[in-house]
Amino acid sequence: MNLKEWLFTTDHKRVGILYLIGSIAAFAVAGLAAMLMRLELSQLGPTLTDNPTRYNVWLYTHGAVMILGFQIPALTGFFANYCIPLMIGAKDVAFPRVNALSVWLFYVGLILALLTFVVPDPPDVMWTGYPPYSTITTGNTALYTFTVLILGFASIIGGVNFLTTVAYMRAPGLKWSNLNVFVWCTLGAFVLQLIFVPVLGTAVTLLSFDKYLGTHFFDPAAGGDVLTYQNLFWFYSHPAVYVIFMPFIGVVFEIVATFARNRVFNLKAALWGGIGGIVILSGVVWVHHLYVSGMADWIRIGQMITTLMISVPVGLLVISLAGTLYKGSITFETPMLYALGVLFLFLIGGLTGIPLALTSLTLHLSDTYYVVGHFHYVMAVAGTFAIFGGVYYWFPKMTGRMYNEFWGKVGFWLTFVGVNLVFWIMMTVGVKGMPRRYYDYQHFPQFESAHQWMTVGAAILGVGFAIAVLNWIIGAMKGPLAGDNPWGSKSLEWTTVSPPPHGNWPHPPSVDHDWTPYDYAKR
Repeated sequence: MNLKEWLFTTDHKRVGILYLIGSIAAFAVAGLAAMLMRLELSQLGPTLTDNPTRYNVWLYTHGAVMILGFQIPALTGFFANYCIPLMIGAKDVAFPRVNALSVWLFYVGLILALLTFVVPDPPDVMWTGYPPYSTITTGNTALYTFTVLILGFASIIGGVNFLTTVAYMRAPGLKWSNLNVFVWCTLGAFVLQLIFVPVLGTAVTLLSFDKYLGTHFFDPAAGGDVLTYQNLFWFYSHPAVYVIFMPFIGVVFEIVATFARNRVFNLKAALWGGIGGIVILSGVVWVHHLYVSGMADWIRIGQMITTLMISVPVGLLVISLAGTLYKGSITFETPMLYALGVLFLFLIGGLTGIPLALTSLTLHLSDTYYVVGHFHYVMAVAGTFAIFGGVYYWFPKMTGRMYNEFWGKVGFWLTFVGVNLVFWIMMTVGVKGMPRRYYDYQHFPQFESAHQWMTVGAAILGVGFAIAVLNWIIGAMKGPLAGDNPWGSKSLEWTTVSPPPHGNWPHPPSVDHDWTPYDYAKR
């Protein structure tokens, strides 16, 4: 392997793999921060530290790096880069050099995030950066701001690149209506990024202005308003949930259709009602994060309704997946196990989200472990399972080799048991009153045994994820040859050799007008 070729590459596949390497490294860092928090909470009183600021740094690292450094880059960076040009029959993306710029901006953002562990004044503002704390803390709020801005800019130029690529570089004969569900889902995510990332960038920039330049955008004593920041932050950050959700559910569609040997059920409803509905409604649901912050009743009630309404397009996607499984010739390879795991975890997360959509119940559940358990089920672990399942699914295409199926399944079951042990217990103690963001809980000694079980669960899922990553590394180095299409998929990316050469195909592919990536036997 020529290091110079990788450093200066503009090949979309290599750019995608660079995104994967960086995002897995970020996942390891965020997971380490999570384990430090769980060990600290494993018993009453100080365990690893008696400094609450250090705990806040771990919390900041876990949240910010997991979302901005792992999930979004893995889904809109790795999967989009590696798969979309292959799925549409393109030789590369529309702007290869801009694509290379985006991945190196991503790495700059990761380095800035890792500086948290070496600067004398690390950020301790969690991933939300709420004022007034973030403007008066001795922590480095500027580092938080610049990390968000760099990662945000990388995602914006990636969005422009892929929207252009799909619009103008599809293979001859490939119609919009015949694109893979994953392509549609990722395009929807990029539309949301282009609309809402500038709002987040504005919010965090004004935050640093307040702290370092003496402005008063969020200072109530000088006519500012902290709720302005919260509204700007969540105006981006709830759509960011769908920036994560849509690509990961797209990955699940590709896996389920292939291993069920079935056409996607109710495809048009999933595309127009599901993806289209999410894009339309995602910008009018952010206030459910602010139910207890003093917002006016008219907007709380209005957005309670829109929050419940967005479950309809999400439900259409889930129904489409369930229908695709119905009467399918299902096989249970490792990617399929992860896909089915996503459906289970997302179902739990979705059902437990209904109480949080209701203003009267959120008044009691807000800022408890119930909220933490819910959003980990619905986004964090469901999205992570989809990412791991997708890597297993396209692993033969990327490397030309197969992973170890036995260890793939061992890793899945360990993570599946671990996440349910952690987050089901977490929601249970949340209903009983355990508050979130506490580095110690001596006022709640009745929850000590629950925290110990959660720590055990975290250790189990950590081992499971480590087994998966090691399985990829060993498989890439000395796994058995996989062939060009080991899964028997009908999608276009499996029609070229594995791994694909530069330019993807010796000759540009074309498809018939009635071609579909899900051309399995009709029911």
